[in-house]
Amino acid sequence: MTRFQTISLPDEPTATAPDGSDVRVLLRLGGGSMAHFRLGVGRCSAAVRHRRVEELWYALEGRALMWRSQGGVAEEVLLGPGMCVSIPCGTCFQFCTVGEVPFAAVAVTMPPWPGDDDEAEPVDGPWQPR
Repeated sequence: MTRFQTISLPDEPTATAPDGSDVRVLLRLGGGSMAHFRLGVGRCSAAVRHRRVEELWYALEGRALMWRSQGGVAEEVLLGPGMCVSIPCGTCFQFCTVGEVPFAAVAVTMPPWPGDDDEAEPVDGPWQPR
């Protein structure tokens, strides 16, 4: 049996995501893990594709333009607080902060983030990372 846990959002980032965003790792169970992501004002992530995991993101603050592409279908969506998006396994994605407030979201990764350096494969995206 897995013991239950409770934590608070760490004050400082605990990792840097392969896309370049600041990560505050939260909790994990056998079926998934949760993290808080933040991308500063004027920043644009690197474009990546996850090899084995899928994610659900829930936007908390700021706005970001997100590009997703899979199987010949691509779209850009403007994310803001209260919006939720899916990133199925194998989906190429990239996001850029829009406006004067950093973008922040909570994401659930299923199965849990493996910690492998090769999980997020770099891909060509529509924007230059910054």
